[in-house]
Amino acid sequence: MLVIDKFSRKPIYEQIIEGIEREILTGILAEREQLPSIRELSVKLGINPNTIAKAFLELDRAGVIISSQGRGCFVAADAIERIQERFIPKIAEIRTLAAELASAGIDEKTVQAAVHVAYEENFRKDENL
Repeated sequence: MLVIDKFSRKPIYEQIIEGIEREILTGILAEREQLPSIRELSVKLGINPNTIAKAFLELDRAGVIISSQGRGCFVAADAIERIQERFIPKIAEIRTLAAELASAGIDEKTVQAAVHVAYEENFRKDENL
């Protein structure tokens, strides 16, 4: 279920995008599954329909969902791959950060432990949704 933090500095439409992508990546929303309507989400989340429409438009442009006039929006068949593709450049960022940490004398086990903790915290967060 989407959770929106109205006090967050992150725009609400971006929170909606991230929430829908998280639901796709965790299997809550399956390939070709229909998303709730803009109106339904608007009422459920207490958010302006235009904000939800903006998020859906961005997801459609990214190829994560497919909009069908009169039928609604559906998760694209290759949505997971499209979402994951956007994160590939982050690997290079991790390599750069790891090199900086190594240069600063931070040992590899400490860095690996930090990555492990981040993964564990993320999986626990997903289980609580």
